[in-house]
Amino acid sequence: MKLCESFEDTIAAIATPIGAGGIGIIKISGPEAWAIGRRLFDQSGSLETIQSHHLYHGHIVDSKTEKTVDEVLVSFMHAPSTYTREDVVEINCHSGFAVLDRILDLVIRAGARLAEPGEFTRRAFLNGRIDLTQAEAVLDLIHSKTKRSLDLASEHLRGGLQTIITELRDHLLDILAMLEAAIDFPDEDLEILAGEHLAVRFRQQVRDPINELLEHYEDGRILREGLAVIIAGKPNVGKSSLLNKLLRSNRALVTPVPGTTRDVIEESFSLRGIPLRLMDTAGLRQAEELVEKLGMEFTRERLAQADLVLFLLDRSTPLAPEDLQIYKDIGNKPRLLVLNKVDLEAHPDFAAIRDRFPEETIVETSALYGDGMEELKDAVFLSILGGRLDTETSVVAPNLRHKLCLERSLEAVNRGLELLDDQSSTELIAFEVQEALAHLGEIVGVTTTEDLLDQIFSRFCIGK
Repeated sequence: MKLCESFEDTIAAIATPIGAGGIGIIKISGPEAWAIGRRLFDQSGSLETIQSHHLYHGHIVDSKTEKTVDEVLVSFMHAPSTYTREDVVEINCHSGFAVLDRILDLVIRAGARLAEPGEFTRRAFLNGRIDLTQAEAVLDLIHSKTKRSLDLASEHLRGGLQTIITELRDHLLDILAMLEAAIDFPDEDLEILAGEHLAVRFRQQVRDPINELLEHYEDGRILREGLAVIIAGKPNVGKSSLLNKLLRSNRALVTPVPGTTRDVIEESFSLRGIPLRLMDTAGLRQAEELVEKLGMEFTRERLAQADLVLFLLDRSTPLAPEDLQIYKDIGNKPRLLVLNKVDLEAHPDFAAIRDRFPEETIVETSALYGDGMEELKDAVFLSILGGRLDTETSVVAPNLRHKLCLERSLEAVNRGLELLDDQSSTELIAFEVQEALAHLGEIVGVTTTEDLLDQIFSRFCIGK
């Protein structure tokens, strides 16, 4: 899609999830939105007196058949006080595939075209209502898995990250103005460039704030994407029981027969605002059956991708070679050693278990009765980034694109500082400042490309 198309045609899409429900919404945006809405909407009373941002009751009628499709509430909204800053019409109908599809078809036939993924938000950005960080925050808001990730996305949607980036760019623009003044008037004695003054501004107003944003990048990634937590161990040590107890539901089948779990069972789980992908895996052992072998292959693949491994041992049975092999397979992955079945008498092998694994964090549990669950949750929380995760941070660099732009900007700032220390030419320092400005501009969309916009907005659903 060419950027100019955003201002020429009218788009439409179903803005709510398709399915049986009370309300479904079809959104229309563009120069013909009101005309299309009036064409389809049959209201008792005159449409000539319709006011912007008011709801009107009536019916959607197929003009060809003159049949009523649905009873609706329609809102007509004039630009620029809309999501896209274009004329917008929203048709609130009953939710169901047939009715939504029929009304959308009538809207398309009346002159709109089907919106592309994320095109409503793209238009909001192109029309200047939001910047690029706020547009991306819309997607983060939709996909939020916990209250903490929701709060973080909401802060960015309100412009929290935009404000910080704008302040950084303002400081750099001030510095660039000083440098360019020195270039244009070389014979003037500009005190502002003397000594350490400019370097101090570089460090305190630009370099240090960028470093702080980068330090919290991993926090933002975890709060947005979550962590993969694998429950691993030999068959029948209580992996499925532990999963069920942590989820507080019977998600995994539990039997006394070893090897019941043949595939990876994955469920979302929130721990103190941190989204976790909790996975029960097939028990690792020597197996002859093909299905169980495939399950163990999946387990090993997931182990390689895990952020944290809960390594389960059955403390009521002897330590087996299989246990030690699994421990070896986990390798250097972050892990917790979980001694399960504390409701049973401990085997003598576990009397000196802390001597055998002196560097491991060990938690004792009964997945059957729930003993030790809170201690396990505490240990998992502390294991995340070594307990460094700042769950109170309100603004972070939430995605990899922001991180890379900040890193490139920081590199330019550091090169500028080195040039200052070497008393290099003002032109070279100004060039690095311009580089830093350009990379910060990419974050908020001041400097961007159509390919980048396509990449960002293609991740949105149609209708947003």
